[in-house]
Amino acid sequence: MKIISISDLIEYRRKNDKLVEEISNVPFPTKIGKFNLKLYEDKINGDHHVAIIKGKINKNKDTLVRVHSQCLTGDIFGSLRCDCGSQLNKSLEMIEENGNGVLVYLRQEGRGIGLKNKIKAYQLQDKGLDTVEANHELGYQADLREYGIGAQILIDCNVGKMKLLTNNPKKIIGLEGFGLEITDRIPIEVKTNNVNENYLKTKRDKLGHLILGKTK
Repeated sequence: MKIISISDLIEYRRKNDKLVEEISNVPFPTKIGKFNLKLYEDKINGDHHVAIIKGKINKNKDTLVRVHSQCLTGDIFGSLRCDCGSQLNKSLEMIEENGNGVLVYLRQEGRGIGLKNKIKAYQLQDKGLDTVEANHELGYQADLREYGIGAQILIDCNVGKMKLLTNNPKKIIGLEGFGLEITDRIPIEVKTNNVNENYLKTKRDKLGHLILGKTK
């Protein structure tokens, strides 16, 4: 008898079963522009995610897409420790300017380690560790995010081909594994500040993000 782990089973289900359910679809006017917002529920653990949609989505045409993981401190409070809030706003601005696109907002706080552990990681960073070393010190991998649910949400939104707004090449691999076609990667780099410069250098040097002069 073959033995598999719970994580293996979950990964299999994410790739082979439809695990998201649309709960509601409402108009979503913002300071940036007028969108529609779809609320989704993850059938595995009950988490809720949203898709912010501009225009009519055609799976046979390129759609401008951003898959953004939740960052309470950056997205809501404008933290200067990261570039998350700036990337979120810039992505919505680019989608609005394009007149067509989807931003999927996933509940994956702190690259998947959760809010409590992200704040603990901040404390370790203040003692001299970088963001990757802090995660390891807490017993976590550098990046625990997965994009299966995000891919299923995009497919449900009728996305087939996309131009992906990202600096992270691993995100491309994560989405293409679910049958989505990525025709182009569009950088979403924002300016550094005197607080997050080392954080962004770590993302470049240890996580492979294509920022701060790194293009390949």
